[in-house]
Amino acid sequence: MELKKEIRKEVRRRIKLIDEEQRMVTSKQIFDYIATLDAFAEARCIALFAAMGDEVPTQYALRGWLAMGKHLVVPRVEGDVMRFYDYSPERMQTGAFGIEEPMGDVECPAEAIDLIIVPARAFTRRGERLGRGGGFYDKYMSLEGFHAHKVGICFECQIFDELPTAEHDVLVDEVVAR
Repeated sequence: MELKKEIRKEVRRRIKLIDEEQRMVTSKQIFDYIATLDAFAEARCIALFAAMGDEVPTQYALRGWLAMGKHLVVPRVEGDVMRFYDYSPERMQTGAFGIEEPMGDVECPAEAIDLIIVPARAFTRRGERLGRGGGFYDKYMSLEGFHAHKVGICFECQIFDELPTAEHDVLVDEVVAR
């Protein structure tokens, strides 16, 4: 447990060194690349998150992919459960943990999501991830019927050779880091 804490602290330190302009450039590079993937082209429903200040900014993809006609859903934390709802820029509010969340009331079933973009504090190139500690994505990606292609996104400084993992941790299918 102490090692996870240390890794999270080190990642915070590294991310603080990236200026705002570089974060936006990196975000565009990451999402432009994802848009070239077969999984993106084939996806009818894409799960994406509203980024916190120390995560890869997602507003470029949220706006751009919506304009492309993609059906986007974003998460809302309800107690100890994360659920996804339709994304609409005018129907977002600050929710749990100070994160922008959807105000919708029609939940998107896990089996309807074809592609999910996953945040984490750290990743390995093999798809192992270290989250913030709540286990929300691991629980969600373990739901019965969930079959989405899982893409982890991060800044290059969040890539580690090894991370502590547990049996319940869900790996992503690929990691896109810039």
